[in-house]
Amino acid sequence: MNPIKLEGKLKFDKGINFYLRLLSFYIILAFSNILNAQDLSLDIGELMDGKYDPKQLEAIRSMKNGLHYTVIEEDKNSNTNSLVSYAYSTSIDRKILFDSNRFPEKTKFSGYTFSNNEQKILLETFTDQIYRRSKQAIYWIYDIKKNTLERLFDQKVQEPLFSPDGLHVAYIYRRNLFIKNLELNIDKQITYDGDYQTLNGITDWVYEEEFGFVRAFDWSQDSSQIVYMRFDESNVPIFSMDVYGNQTYPFPYMFRYPKAGEENSKIELIVYDISSRTKETVNFGNETPYYIPRIQFIGGNHSLIIQTLNRHQNNLKLWRWDTQKKNLQLILTEKDEAYVSINDDLKFIENDEFLWTSEKNGYKHIYHFNKNGKFINQVTQGNWEVTTIYDYNPQSKEIYYQSVEGSSTERGIYAIKISGKGKRTLQPTKGFNGASFSSNGGYYIHSYSDESTPPIYTLYETRKNQPIRQLIKNKVLIEKLESYNFSEKEFSTIQINGSELNMWMIKPAGFDPTKKYPLLMFQYSGPGSQQVSNRWGDSRTLWHKDLANQGYIVACVDGRGTGFKGAKFKKSTYLNLVKYESLDQIAAAKTLGELHFVDDKRIGIWGWSFGGHMATHCLLTGNGVFSFAIAVAPVTNWRFYDTIYTERFMRTPQENPDGYDLNSPINYADQLKGNYLIIHGSGDDNVHVQNTMRMVEALIQADKQFEWLIYPDKNHGISGGNARKHLYTKMTNFIFQNL
Repeated sequence: MNPIKLEGKLKFDKGINFYLRLLSFYIILAFSNILNAQDLSLDIGELMDGKYDPKQLEAIRSMKNGLHYTVIEEDKNSNTNSLVSYAYSTSIDRKILFDSNRFPEKTKFSGYTFSNNEQKILLETFTDQIYRRSKQAIYWIYDIKKNTLERLFDQKVQEPLFSPDGLHVAYIYRRNLFIKNLELNIDKQITYDGDYQTLNGITDWVYEEEFGFVRAFDWSQDSSQIVYMRFDESNVPIFSMDVYGNQTYPFPYMFRYPKAGEENSKIELIVYDISSRTKETVNFGNETPYYIPRIQFIGGNHSLIIQTLNRHQNNLKLWRWDTQKKNLQLILTEKDEAYVSINDDLKFIENDEFLWTSEKNGYKHIYHFNKNGKFINQVTQGNWEVTTIYDYNPQSKEIYYQSVEGSSTERGIYAIKISGKGKRTLQPTKGFNGASFSSNGGYYIHSYSDESTPPIYTLYETRKNQPIRQLIKNKVLIEKLESYNFSEKEFSTIQINGSELNMWMIKPAGFDPTKKYPLLMFQYSGPGSQQVSNRWGDSRTLWHKDLANQGYIVACVDGRGTGFKGAKFKKSTYLNLVKYESLDQIAAAKTLGELHFVDDKRIGIWGWSFGGHMATHCLLTGNGVFSFAIAVAPVTNWRFYDTIYTERFMRTPQENPDGYDLNSPINYADQLKGNYLIIHGSGDDNVHVQNTMRMVEALIQADKQFEWLIYPDKNHGISGGNARKHLYTKMTNFIFQNL
């Protein structure tokens, strides 16, 4: 053998071996990275404890001068917090307005409110949550000028509010209205009939949950009067649920909860005069308002603005009650064949003119009216929706608002002249943009996130729309999540039942298109809701991404009835909640099951609350499309849910019995195929555990096997202690075992 050739062949063989070994190394490395990504899983306990939550600006307030803003800053080392003022123009101008070390108990404060002249601060401590929005707490008044700190009342109270002149604070104690004179340090009780069936100045359960407010009183602009709502619950049925606690005997917790078709509270609107100590009930004449979802002293001297609704919630009226002349003026009427939504978009501007949003042309837009409700002009228009009115700048005559005009799954921020001209893009519709404007509109704090970017807060000058400085970037969280190699959500649309529906999908890291993966579908699907949006998610989103890295496809489709695509799309489910929404999820599952990388024999669905109803209904009526479902805190029959929400979309059971019963999964228990897990908290004041018990009984009578889990004394959020970790661990294991 020729040694030269041998040498050449040897060199060649060595080269081939080297490159083969190198190639093998990279293949092994790549495979190892995929395995590592799949093996490296989030700790559910840490996830549910907030270890992966982004930093956020806490409780931003613009000060009256428009040059400074305030935030709450926490000192984790000393377990205290401070109320801090910053100048918009420079970070050097920083001032501590109050430090929680000032408290005798050295405790943190959880909220704050300035008096109108910003010389006093109302501070909230030792807060007890009651329902979703209601709470009671110990409140303190800090006088900046005098440098004094005094307790408002010696017991926990609700909803304290400074009078505009800063000389009084009104608050609720044991369902009665009190007023404290700060100069004389005297508390005066205004109402005396507050008890288990009468509320003064705070809302009942159903108003709080469905109209979204608790404080049901307001001060007149000259501080001479206070208006409050009186709720008579005497004819509202009582709901009772056992609290198991840790004593020998459980005890019943009873509260008044009007279920669909039952009686609601009777409402009175009463104006109390501070000096004369007299009361006068607002007289609606021949009108008998069924609901009063908003009241506010605004729109001129002695002007009390009232919104009323009929029981069907399709006829909203805007009134002005003149507290001096004692006369009522109808300003505006809003009607709809289905329903009219309540929001906080009403804004009064100069000359007591006002801005209002309406869906009357098919999409939610801004309208301009004079003080008497005469139409001036439609400010925004197009086949897209305004989502928020932020503010109005009287100097530039600009309205600042948020909308979906670039994409229904994203949000942009815009400025537009009140005339409807001169529109400016402050932040384009890419990702999710929010804003908090200074009181004079000269600055705004911009919040941005998208699917893969935690919130970023940046301070802007409004007129030139120039960034001044970045406030929060969440770089630490980004770096913390990098090691998990999570896939991003892929956004798309899917044609289902004649509609183009928004969808996201999460694929595993190292996705192999030649493989078939099981599919987990998540949805909520409630009227006007949205789950498919290009914004930073929460712990549930990270859990979904973690599941994807365990070898699952996770997808979400917003079906008919969801929001931000126009009134027709949103209201298409009217009188038939869950019917069309379920048909869309079932059809979406079939369509996704046809993808070459989806195993159509392993498709699961899950949801919470409305989504739990959906998951259950889809499993039972989907004719075997879904191999399993998880329902957390589900409604199982709309007859069990409250008046305001249910009747808004379904009318009463007496008027629409088929709408209630044909769309109740209880009536389809005998059709169960596949695996089913139903979960509920026994202390759920919102969606009562009765829903799950009735579903369970129907399945037992149908001789169907399933799994269920009750969390003792836990509410609709199933949180507190180890509950949330336990819940998500249970769901994770159920998915691993059944999908």
